[in-house]
Amino acid sequence: MSIQTRYIPVNAFLAYLQFEKRYSIHTITAYTNDLVQFFDFIETQYDSIPLPQITGSMVRTWLASMKETELTGKTLNRKISSLKSFFKYQIQQGGLSKSPMETVISPKVRKRLPAFVAEQDMEQLLLNLSFAEGWKGLTEKLVIQLFYATGMRLSELIGCKETQLDASKRIIKVLGKGNKERILPISEALAKDLSNYIKEKPEAAIGNPILFINENGKSLQPRAVYTFVKFYLSQVTTLQKKSPHILRHSFATHLMNNGADLNAVKELLGHASLAATQVYTHNTIEKLKEVFAKAHPKA
Repeated sequence: MSIQTRYIPVNAFLAYLQFEKRYSIHTITAYTNDLVQFFDFIETQYDSIPLPQITGSMVRTWLASMKETELTGKTLNRKISSLKSFFKYQIQQGGLSKSPMETVISPKVRKRLPAFVAEQDMEQLLLNLSFAEGWKGLTEKLVIQLFYATGMRLSELIGCKETQLDASKRIIKVLGKGNKERILPISEALAKDLSNYIKEKPEAAIGNPILFINENGKSLQPRAVYTFVKFYLSQVTTLQKKSPHILRHSFATHLMNNGADLNAVKELLGHASLAATQVYTHNTIEKLKEVFAKAHPKA
């Protein structure tokens, strides 16, 4: 399904993102919102001038108007990135010779360390916490186990099919961003539990190839997964954010804290660049500082 706007150049760019770059629908929707918002502003303020006449000054005026709505620096940077990609595409297609974004500077944003659940809290959650009875509880526990065991994204997990699990090899294939496939190792115990889960599926699930299903045989919905993950995490942690993505952060942080190679963690997470993974080294450094402060007599 392609997204259409009333701006022809934007439509061509969105088609490029979908069919050539193979971006997810969520990413394309974000680009769409940013670009439509920008061109609505251009149409209103400058009477729909042609692309070559758009200047950096006009872009900065738009960004200034965004600041008045109290958008965060992170959101502004995303909008700038969307415009940079759009105008770069126009140059590649021969529609422009120069990008107005050359004179636009992204605001500096202080990077926050990823929040994560402490190892002992994850152990309490998986070993000692009582889950709901029946199929619902079994599904919810296995979902949380798989999140923490693999660092999967929410979209990757709920879209995972039975055929992506190879219990004998103790691996699970994941289709990540840009339809890039990666292979994730899992423990023997988890592989066995997932295999048994598939065998025990209710009759209502017949014909549904998705790995995790609810009591009615339907695929899990993102909001439902978010809700029960938040509920169970609230039993063991006081973190402000209690989402499936926190389990991904916990997976990566615990690997780093226990000496995992940074490049290996990058591959497991499916990051395109090492820079995205390096943020987890900061948590490792913080842990080292904590150990030093407690153990060294001159700390």
